[in-house]
Amino acid sequence: MDSPTLLSRIDSPADMKRLSRPELRQLCAEVRDFVLQTVSQTGGHLGSNLGTVELTVALHHVFNTPHDRIVWDVGHQTYPHKILTGRRDRMHTLRQIGGIAGFPRRDESEYDTFGTAHSSTSISAALGMALGAKLKGEDRKAIAVIGDGAMSAGMAFEALNNAGVPHAGVSADILVILNDNDMSISPPVGALNKYLARLMSGNFYEAARQSAKAVLKNAPPLFELARRFEEHAKGMVIPGTIFEEFGFNYVGPIDGHDLESLIPTLENLRSRRGPQFLHVVTKKGYGYRLAEADPVKYHAASARFNPAEGFPPSKPGKPSFTQVFGQWLCDMAEADERLVGITPAMREGSGMVDFHNRFPQRYHDVGIAEQHAVTFAAGLACEGLKPVVAIYSTFLQRGYDQMIHDVAIQNLPVMFALDRAGIVGADGPTHAGAYDIAYVRCIPNCALLVPSDEAECRLALSTAFRHSGPAAVRYPRGSGTGVPAGTELATWPWGKGVLRRQASRNERSELLPRIGMLAFGTLLQPALKAAESLDATVADMRFVKPLDTDLVLQLARSCDALVTVEEGCTMGGAGSAVAECLAAAGVAVPLLILGLPDVFTEHGDPAKILAHCGLDAAGIEKSIRQRFALRPTLAAVNS
Repeated sequence: MDSPTLLSRIDSPADMKRLSRPELRQLCAEVRDFVLQTVSQTGGHLGSNLGTVELTVALHHVFNTPHDRIVWDVGHQTYPHKILTGRRDRMHTLRQIGGIAGFPRRDESEYDTFGTAHSSTSISAALGMALGAKLKGEDRKAIAVIGDGAMSAGMAFEALNNAGVPHAGVSADILVILNDNDMSISPPVGALNKYLARLMSGNFYEAARQSAKAVLKNAPPLFELARRFEEHAKGMVIPGTIFEEFGFNYVGPIDGHDLESLIPTLENLRSRRGPQFLHVVTKKGYGYRLAEADPVKYHAASARFNPAEGFPPSKPGKPSFTQVFGQWLCDMAEADERLVGITPAMREGSGMVDFHNRFPQRYHDVGIAEQHAVTFAAGLACEGLKPVVAIYSTFLQRGYDQMIHDVAIQNLPVMFALDRAGIVGADGPTHAGAYDIAYVRCIPNCALLVPSDEAECRLALSTAFRHSGPAAVRYPRGSGTGVPAGTELATWPWGKGVLRRQASRNERSELLPRIGMLAFGTLLQPALKAAESLDATVADMRFVKPLDTDLVLQLARSCDALVTVEEGCTMGGAGSAVAECLAAAGVAVPLLILGLPDVFTEHGDPAKILAHCGLDAAGIEKSIRQRFALRPTLAAVNS
């Protein structure tokens, strides 16, 4: 990709300091085009990055980064930041194995001051950095850039509450920037509001304010009257009263695409001490007509596209597991009026659009508030309803305490539909559902079902929903083998797996140890393929908890060795459950546990990552041969 003329001269934010306003506007246009061209080739988040170009340019132009710390909440809007901080020439590797990440990473650049990807952490991190600088005697600013969606989470308000109060008499030099992209730039955000924002961020206003405060403190009734007058006067033109109550000086809202508003206001706030709050209004997809018209559709690109034409029409193909869940949810809601669907701000991602349209009274999007989502579901269950919490595996980690204390201890019938289980690909370690098997199976009363294909997914969902206690169903991102899911609401026998392949034991296979493979979830397919070469017996376990102990012991007694296969961490996972079962029964049989290694899985193509982890058919076979095949038979060795 050829670099635009001005952008090609920007290798670090220092190169932006001497640019004029017209040059900065040109730079914004070039950065925006570079983002569009990059994402059209690599895939990735689009609308959010197009919306933060001017804000990114203004921040790096005004502040002394990386000495001044910028923490980007979530971080899916940091492509312009990466482009301007020395990574422009690597953007073609975005979200690919060995390439740069789609989110900030401390080990990637000194400008990535804090690794993010889950929402609502920026204010807490920036506050820690600001007070850390104070303790070290360093003069630096900490800036948290947080979206209006992320501001809905409780953690953001906990941080605001903490940041607005001096610690040991010391106020943090923190600037919180609310990037509000869920509203249009309304008439109040015009010339008058621009003037007021610059006035309230300037030294004259602050000096007058502090002088009046000093004088009026000697007359408490007048001081309180003046305080209330200021609060209500500001409240007439700005929605900042709540942030003032937290102890912040609120400025805005201002147009986040207007450098003539952004730069002077940021320059004023740079010199201000204590907690500052700037409200900027931006538009997702800004500057790209198609993304502005449909910000939900253009939130992210999953494949290559022509920017002039936009995303190509989706081609009919195998339904994804998410689509199977969405259809099941509507069908079960039709059959059982007790069903209530809950999502923490992931309506589209979790496949709940149709459910929302058909059953609006039974649909609840609680915002980015996973803890609340789980306890809210528990409250519904107390009233005899049957809540289904549709949540990504990695996001349920945020509601884990509530899952234990509010759902499991009370043994309430809350069902968790765990999307994005296992490897998720380009979003990397923050989004990988690697730990749900381990963290769910250790909770008393909680069941965990692991379907191997689309048809089993529907059966598992129905089985979990009709269970009388807490139950979770995990399924991956994307499509499976294409097995038709059907339309029935049938269930599985509770806690029972099935044999999918029985060893033939021909003359060739008699020379090999008898291998019994226990597959948990969608890795059943590569396990079956590997079993063909090994003439192994394969069980589709279906349940991690309750584990089908009868089937485990049956295979342990008929095979020379067992192999467990799961797309999750091996520590405390399904393989551990099998080992515990064997130990409890006093059965000694060699056991090979295959799963995700004890490292954070990097970003990249999911199939390549699974192969790298040895969890494709070839990798499974190779691991088994290395462990067992060189021995004549394990039974002979044992005898």
